[in-house]
Amino acid sequence: MTGDSLPSDPKVLRPVSLDDTDRQIVRILSRDARTSNADVAAAVGIAPSTAHARTRALVDRGVIRGFHASVDHGRLGRGLQAMIGVTLRGGTRHDSIVTFIDEVKELPPVLQLFFLGGTDDFMVHIAVADSSEVRQFVVENLSTEPFVASTRTSIIFEYHRRGVAAGFR
Repeated sequence: MTGDSLPSDPKVLRPVSLDDTDRQIVRILSRDARTSNADVAAAVGIAPSTAHARTRALVDRGVIRGFHASVDHGRLGRGLQAMIGVTLRGGTRHDSIVTFIDEVKELPPVLQLFFLGGTDDFMVHIAVADSSEVRQFVVENLSTEPFVASTRTSIIFEYHRRGVAAGFR
């Protein structure tokens, strides 16, 4: 590798340099992804064509990975959310981890699946109708797996989302 070349490993993520305009656009869209291009341009003080080009460039560079709707799960009959910590048995093979990820992330109640380093190996975020469905989910989908050693369930009382980390300026 020469002094200027980047490693070819796709797992190596390089931070992207952003100027103040890019940071403002990211903040605005992370608060409300439905903000119109005209409103983004006005808030930042640039032309709409520039705002559009900047936003497209942020998407192309992988800074903005998507635009998402915030769903009220209670209105969908899934008002109870829980985080379930999952610890795998010692010596669990890579194939078991991949199988766990592939199967669990596709289960209907699963909102998010996190692969962790620390006490828990995974954190599974679910939305269900009631506590009996939490129990059913854990028993039928987690505890029965031979490579799962233990689970810990925490009920979510409130959830506050921040689109960009607090230190992002």
